[in-house]
Amino acid sequence: MSNTLQIVWLIPFLPLIGFLINGLGRNQLSKSLAGIIGSGVILISFLISLFVFFQVKNGNTHVAHYFDFINTASLKVGFDFQIDQLSSLFLLIITGIGFLIHVYSTSYMHEEASNNFAKYFAYLNLFVFSMLLLVMGGNFIIMFIGWEGVGLCSYLLIGYWFKDNANNDAANKAFIMNRIGDFGFLLAVFWMIAKLHTADYGLVFKNVNELTAFDITGITLLLFVGATGKSAQIPLYTWLPDAMAGPTPVSALIHAATMVTAGIYMIARSNILFTMAPFTQSVIAAIGLATAVLAATIALKQNDIKKVLAYSTVSQLGYMFLGLGVGAYTGAVFHVMTHAFFKALLFLGAGSVIHAMGGQQDMRNMGGLKKYMSITHITFLLGCLAIAGIPPFSGFFSKDEILAAAFEKNPVYWAVGVLTAFMTAFYMFRLYAMTFHGKFRGTHEEEHHLHESPLPITVPLIILAILAVVGGWVGIPKVFMPNGHRLEAFLEPIFAQSNLKVAALQEAHALSNTTEYALMAVSVIGALIALLYAWNKFSKYEKISEEETGLAKIISNKWYVDEFYNAIIVKPIQSMAGFFSNVVEKKSIDGFVNGVGKAVNYGSRQIRLLQTGQVSAYMLMMVAAVLILFIIQLFL
Repeated sequence: MSNTLQIVWLIPFLPLIGFLINGLGRNQLSKSLAGIIGSGVILISFLISLFVFFQVKNGNTHVAHYFDFINTASLKVGFDFQIDQLSSLFLLIITGIGFLIHVYSTSYMHEEASNNFAKYFAYLNLFVFSMLLLVMGGNFIIMFIGWEGVGLCSYLLIGYWFKDNANNDAANKAFIMNRIGDFGFLLAVFWMIAKLHTADYGLVFKNVNELTAFDITGITLLLFVGATGKSAQIPLYTWLPDAMAGPTPVSALIHAATMVTAGIYMIARSNILFTMAPFTQSVIAAIGLATAVLAATIALKQNDIKKVLAYSTVSQLGYMFLGLGVGAYTGAVFHVMTHAFFKALLFLGAGSVIHAMGGQQDMRNMGGLKKYMSITHITFLLGCLAIAGIPPFSGFFSKDEILAAAFEKNPVYWAVGVLTAFMTAFYMFRLYAMTFHGKFRGTHEEEHHLHESPLPITVPLIILAILAVVGGWVGIPKVFMPNGHRLEAFLEPIFAQSNLKVAALQEAHALSNTTEYALMAVSVIGALIALLYAWNKFSKYEKISEEETGLAKIISNKWYVDEFYNAIIVKPIQSMAGFFSNVVEKKSIDGFVNGVGKAVNYGSRQIRLLQTGQVSAYMLMMVAAVLILFIIQLFL
């Protein structure tokens, strides 16, 4: 591992260098040079990550200590990087998908001015750096620094086109809602330090038995609050769909390779804590399942192509939390990986469509794009099949692993999860059919400019499409191939202790091969039925202007959750802020401060009248002053 130690720091350091070069030199760098620098540093980080991956493949783990970050009598926190199976897998996802998104951006953002173009790549590099810091950190403090970094970068990139106030509002919403979750994370870290006097992963997990059940439950619940913010779960999920205000490659980076996977990583890293907190796991499973269903219903009636994909991400993240909640840590991480492949593909495919449509995002104004954009069409179709869970595409393997574990825990979890899978297949093929089939419903000018995207856009789509097809083959269920789940074997050292506890609890509910086959069959058949129904209903879609009513209207308006939050949280806070500003600040505090100034000003104006320039008047004042002093002295 000595070679690994010598170069592992370069993985996050190179994107940081790219950020500094593009950021400081944005007014001097050409677009091509800015793109080469921004993409090149991520490519080199990916190659080093690949080397690190093979170094830890055989079960090696190492913590690289660089310097003391905090060093007091009661607490020592090192600036440490922990390189093991879990972090190495996330490194490949972040840098690999991140590199493809950077390459894609060189073409997608080509109309930006040179200085803005370089600034954009600087932000992307900083985003990747922050996420790398988050997953490489050897303790909760370094993780939290990266955690805050991705929150900052999301604000910068969501509000990248800041001249539109709607984009600024979306950026502010993301930033503020994440601060709510981050406060929970920070409290958990303080609690941990207060009880164990350390934040290092190894020491915390080694000494976890020194914590009481109350401590473990409290710490894990607070950590989960942090995860609900970053990974967009109820009630802190509404920022993610609004984050579509940023450029489409940013959406792909947020949804597939960086920010929203942070909460999954944090819980997977802390798996032993959560396994020892059954109440917290039940909460995670329930919240994850509720989020999956709620977001899926909203996606059914969205017409903005990016909004459909955004709510899809929220729903898929719910699946991942369901997996974490039932103890299927490998399944949750597996779904993070496969989701990164097909969701990056779908977002970049949507960007290709938007690019060809001149910025149009409403699916009702699309249609028939299949004959104009063959590569985008085929790759997008493969992504839809993957997310719908159709075998042998990647999403089938990871999703069904979570559903099988959910069935072992509680058949109700499985039933609701399968219902969500049905809806997923329906809304994704509604999107696919409305976009690529039927007649073109846009303007003549839009139709005239329809064309396939250039190579920097289509090549990443092709690579991601291949990964979306074959990416799940590293996790073939044991019912198909006894030693087929190579990812489970790879991650075994990370989840070994938790897996033993979960196995002991679920031994009586172990699934037979027949049951597992039946569960898979129900899931796949249901998805196929939903897929075919969506195809039949929307492949010849005609644009209509009928206003929706009843439940359809409620769903299309996202269950009025944003309106509810505005009514019970935003408006009362704004009213309190207005009261404080107008009454407490302006009339009380400002009134007092301004009153002092006015009193001094008035007194000065009156006293100056004593300066008349007449010597007799001054003599009179002197005599009066002496007389007053004489009287005071007489009585004292």
